[in-house]
Amino acid sequence: MSLQIPLSFPVFKGSENLYTQQAISSGHIATFGSFINKFESKLSRRLKSHECVALNSGTSALHLAMVLLGIGAGDEVICQSFTFCASANPIVYLGASPIFVDSEKSSWNICPEILEDTILSRISKGKKPKAIVVVHLFGMPAKMREIMEISTKYNIPILEDAAEAVGSKYLDKSCGTFGEIGVFSFNGNKIITSGGGGALISDDTALIQRAKHLSTQAREDLPYYHHLEIGYNFKMNNLAASIGLAQLEQLDSFIRKRRAINANYRSLLKDFVGISFQTEGKESKSNYWLTAILIDKEKTGFSNNQLRNSLMKKGIESRFLWKPLHTQPIFNKTSYYGGSLSEKLFENGLCLPSSVNLSFQDQEMIVEIMHEELSKTFK
Repeated sequence: MSLQIPLSFPVFKGSENLYTQQAISSGHIATFGSFINKFESKLSRRLKSHECVALNSGTSALHLAMVLLGIGAGDEVICQSFTFCASANPIVYLGASPIFVDSEKSSWNICPEILEDTILSRISKGKKPKAIVVVHLFGMPAKMREIMEISTKYNIPILEDAAEAVGSKYLDKSCGTFGEIGVFSFNGNKIITSGGGGALISDDTALIQRAKHLSTQAREDLPYYHHLEIGYNFKMNNLAASIGLAQLEQLDSFIRKRRAINANYRSLLKDFVGISFQTEGKESKSNYWLTAILIDKEKTGFSNNQLRNSLMKKGIESRFLWKPLHTQPIFNKTSYYGGSLSEKLFENGLCLPSSVNLSFQDQEMIVEIMHEELSKTFK
């Protein structure tokens, strides 16, 4: 069945057509061109003092960030377990080992208390972690005040995976700007997109210059190809940057719309027993890239999978929450610290359609399907 309502679909109502035509007319559609510089400059200005390098994916940004932090064979890197595999895969690319940590119940992000226990445990085993990967899941900021205190206390750098949190804020400061390095994703389903793309950000100018050098195959500034170290083909192309710039110009309106969608879901479901949401703390302002719910089957009479299937029959896309990485077959030999919270989130959670162009009538239809599922319980 074709989808009538996708989970998260891009909207192009700004200068996308104009800018892409300008990029094509310039003849620069690869990793050189004015739109790359414009996109990087506008993103940097929005982040207030942080500099950035535009890359071809969020995964590339994470990989390059770990290279810049000196992560290598034999190192250990602490990583939030409740996240997409791209948060941890680059650790393995570099020959290091991920150490997974459970979530806390409000934001669903890495638990500061378990994080500190994990650090002490690894130090006691003679393996001080090289870095901590913190994820702002579905756009919801992690508890950065407590996490940064732990980072400072043990002198372990933070790598912020803000792939899903472009425009989210904590203590009125942009997510991605707390740690030594932050990364964003501009994949096709994110709150803003460049088709495929990402960015690496830092307030360390020397680090950003090195990132730009490594992302273009570490070519030396000579009239011929000369390389002193291994580089990567990670740079964003000019055509993608032209789309990204047009999208970035609309970010505030996209955030307002996604937050309104989340508020509408909360209002429509406020009397629905057994449904709960991520909690936005008083320090946080989420972009609500995706609205995610938890379903208490004992109270609703239906599971997340039953609801997902019912929505799909009507052409409505929904998605399970991330399957914790410590439960993934590829990571079955890794260390994990915590309880079963992230597993319960996966077992009970579902992401609801959250596209910018989702109408209130669409949301009412989605909630009506949930009521139909509830009514089956009492037949």
